[in-house]
Amino acid sequence: MNMSILIFGKNNFIATLPDQIRYATAFSVEVIDNLNQAVSHMHIQITPPDIILVQASLDGSIELCSWLKDQTKLSSIYCILFEDRPQQLIDRNKGWHRELEMTAAALNQGADAYIWHLLDEKIDHSLAELTANHELILAQLTVGLRKAQKYRDLIRTNDMLSTIALADSLTELNNRRALEWDLPRQIKKARSQKTSMSLIILDVDHFKKVNDTHGHLVGDRILQLLCNRLRHNLRCQDTAFRYGGEEFVILLANTNDEEALVVARRLNRVVSEEPFSISNKLTINVTISLGTAYLQAKDDDQGISLLHRADQCLLQAKTTGRNRVIASNYLSHVPHLKVVSS
Repeated sequence: MNMSILIFGKNNFIATLPDQIRYATAFSVEVIDNLNQAVSHMHIQITPPDIILVQASLDGSIELCSWLKDQTKLSSIYCILFEDRPQQLIDRNKGWHRELEMTAAALNQGADAYIWHLLDEKIDHSLAELTANHELILAQLTVGLRKAQKYRDLIRTNDMLSTIALADSLTELNNRRALEWDLPRQIKKARSQKTSMSLIILDVDHFKKVNDTHGHLVGDRILQLLCNRLRHNLRCQDTAFRYGGEEFVILLANTNDEEALVVARRLNRVVSEEPFSISNKLTINVTISLGTAYLQAKDDDQGISLLHRADQCLLQAKTTGRNRVIASNYLSHVPHLKVVSS
């Protein structure tokens, strides 16, 4: 992905920038001269700019630097403030201490770098001055690009580590830690969008017997084959997690209680209808028990009560014969347990 630069400035400012910026091919450049448009641009962009060049004399320039400083999600943007305000250029000549004070003020206001820019058309700048100014601009640009590349590398590394930390190495599903992160997020989304949400907890029936009879390697292979079968029979909106051992949780976004029951029935059927082939000489019949629950207004934001209801249904499924689905909505409407068979 190419690096990107946002220029907050007028045409007279852009015309004084080095050709390496104005006619860049190594990175993309966008120009905006309105504060509200600049803020909106950085908010709506999926990938914000890596560097922003700010013309100090443009209305809203200092406000933009200060705003950017307070945006945690945009903190990686390298902000270079180009000082071209007439009064500041005059004050600069009052002595080096004044220049240092103004530089410190600019940095405190949110800029990452502060450049005195030769923009006054009334002053005939020497070629040496212009060359030195352009070299400084390009040097600061290099610093910004270097920081942006390191930030991107860090994000990629963090994404990779997060993927590893949130994945179950045996089944390649998300793990329990991922569920603890994603479940509250899905609940918040469902409530904010006023949509339904359900979940399924399922458990492999008599799994200990499989391990005791055939060994843990065969047990592990059963779990892998089971997850492949589940994965191929879930909808794009469903997210599966290995909750622990032979127990799994599936989050069902935009799914009410009746739809969750349909999904659970299908999973129960596709697991039990065909034996699992471990080798040419060994096939094992596997069944699963499932409990479903749907999000209610009384449920906590972390999803603990939602999980608990589904877990109670799973427990009932296990104690009343296994290889079946029990839905929590039936339990809340009838005095006796209602079992929904596959």
